[in-house]
Amino acid sequence: MKYTTLGKTGIEVSRICVGCMSYGKASEDFHQWTLGPEDTQAMVKHAIDLGVNFFDTANVYSFGTSEEYLGRALKHIGIPREKVVIASKVFFNEGQLSRKAILREIDGTLGRLGTDYLDLYQIHRFDYGTPIEETMEALDSLVKAGKVRAIGASAMYGYQFHNMQICAERNGWTLFSTMQNHYNLMYREDERELIPICEQYGVSRIPYSPLAGGHLTHRGWESGTARSNTDRTIRNKYDHAKENDLEIIENVAVLAERLGVTMTEVALAWTLAKGVAAPIVGATKVPHFDAAVRAVDLELTREDIAFLEAPYKAHEIVGALARTDSNTI
Repeated sequence: MKYTTLGKTGIEVSRICVGCMSYGKASEDFHQWTLGPEDTQAMVKHAIDLGVNFFDTANVYSFGTSEEYLGRALKHIGIPREKVVIASKVFFNEGQLSRKAILREIDGTLGRLGTDYLDLYQIHRFDYGTPIEETMEALDSLVKAGKVRAIGASAMYGYQFHNMQICAERNGWTLFSTMQNHYNLMYREDERELIPICEQYGVSRIPYSPLAGGHLTHRGWESGTARSNTDRTIRNKYDHAKENDLEIIENVAVLAERLGVTMTEVALAWTLAKGVAAPIVGATKVPHFDAAVRAVDLELTREDIAFLEAPYKAHEIVGALARTDSNTI
């Protein structure tokens, strides 16, 4: 496994991050395909055995049970706390990013994870209803209190991220060190504004959905898995651009065959070649992690990258919230 540092924090993470939305109590009100506590522990242990030390969850995932299952797994495995990097998120909760909500939710997250600090605390979306100053000061207070080592942001418009960084800078507060944005071969809209802003601030990118909800791991559109059959979130993200994106998927398949690797390896290697620090991979089966880790050592040529990117056409914005979408994950 290879490692990198998150922004200017000094926090060293594996080039693959475990996406823990895949773990938690299954529910028709969230996701029906998530893994229970025993399977979660097995997956977490396998990731650690492969050299992965970076885990991302959120207070909203499976109504908090994702954090519970991750914390329980790490405790049972017995790995020292300082050997893992734990990230969680706040927003999809009462009060969203108000000071009161942030101070309440961090304590809930730490309790469910069974730890007294987070390595990385991320705002899950931009909050139109709370002044930026209130949010950034509250996050800074968590860093000063030792509850959080670094802060990050997720899925928002470039101008929003820039304004929040400027706010922190002017007030001497902690700046964001990471951006967890929506980014993969089938969705590259952030290359226009958000990614250049991240580069301007030396912010590490740790994108979610690097495999487009599994679409980039197999030929065709449907996979027949429990997630493919029941996950409305994935359908809302990608089904509207199906006809164009099938061509991208086919190019991934063709290149994978040419290189003698899996489509997963090609898709993740592309993200790493594009300057991503650590794509967040939500695996539910052991071979998925194995392929993700192999991707770290796969180097694509300029010709390979151009071939993969050639079919791309502009997409509707998916991830960053408009004012009317404040409850959409």
